[in-house]
Amino acid sequence: MIFNKQLFLISLLPLLLTGCAAAVIGAAGTTASVAHDRRTTGTFIEDQAIELKAVKSFFSDKEIYDSSHINVTSYNTVVLITGETPSEDMRQRIVNIVRNNQKVTHIYDELTIAAPSSWTSRSSDTLITAKVKTRLLTLKDFDGGIRVKVVTEKGVVYLMGLLTRAESDFATGAAQKSGGVQKVVKLFQYID
Repeated sequence: MIFNKQLFLISLLPLLLTGCAAAVIGAAGTTASVAHDRRTTGTFIEDQAIELKAVKSFFSDKEIYDSSHINVTSYNTVVLITGETPSEDMRQRIVNIVRNNQKVTHIYDELTIAAPSSWTSRSSDTLITAKVKTRLLTLKDFDGGIRVKVVTEKGVVYLMGLLTRAESDFATGAAQKSGGVQKVVKLFQYID
């Protein structure tokens, strides 16, 4: 994909004039991510649509929304579901909602049967994700940092992406050395 900076800036002009700075920053970040991603632009957009459809479905189901903490992460149409839900029946409902999306090719169900995690636990997971992502992005001689999606749940770090086996080993080793990481789970799709 060739990135035309002038065309991009012109397309953002209406957003700048209406004061939508967050939309401009989000669009710039998405453009940078797509430019370095090994997924096609269509798959990148499909992954976002899978996540949004799931969130919308969970939001509209009052019982799931009120009693569960759910994260849905899609990468190359492979979906990781993490979080907590109070019963096995509810867990099955959540997985089935995601499975009903015809674009989903595989689901990793990492939901636990428990009360929703605390704000403190989620904040810790967010900090761990930031540490791992920062480490991946600042590694010398490794350009795969932007290609790795990092999800943390209760100190367990899940890594997703389209990588070579060597890149996978490099990314996994870096993640394991990040503070607070309890375990690293590789969910990579290999390109070699």
